[in-house]
Amino acid sequence: MADQDHIYKFNVSMSCGGCSGAVNRVLGKLEGVKSYTVSLEEQQAVVVAQPGLEYKTVLDTIKKTGKKVNWGEIDEVRVADE
Repeated sequence: MADQDHIYKFNVSMSCGGCSGAVNRVLGKLEGVKSYTVSLEEQQAVVVAQPGLEYKTVLDTIKKTGKKVNWGEIDEVRVADE
C-alpha cells in the first residue's frame, strides 16, 4: 500500500486569479507531484502525489503562499484541522 500514489485534496481560501496562480506555481515546482488541479471557483487544490510525498509537505507548501487551508483530505479521508 505504501507504494501507491495518494490523492490529497485541500480547501483553500482564494479570492482571485493571482491567489490560485500562486498555488499553481508552488505545486508545479514541488517534487513528487504527478499532477494537480487548482480551482478558484471550487476553492480547492487536488494533488496526485507519488508515494514518497507526504501530505504535510504539500500542506506546508500551499500555506507558504499565504493562503489559508481550511481542511484537507488524504485519499478521500478528511484530515483534522490543524
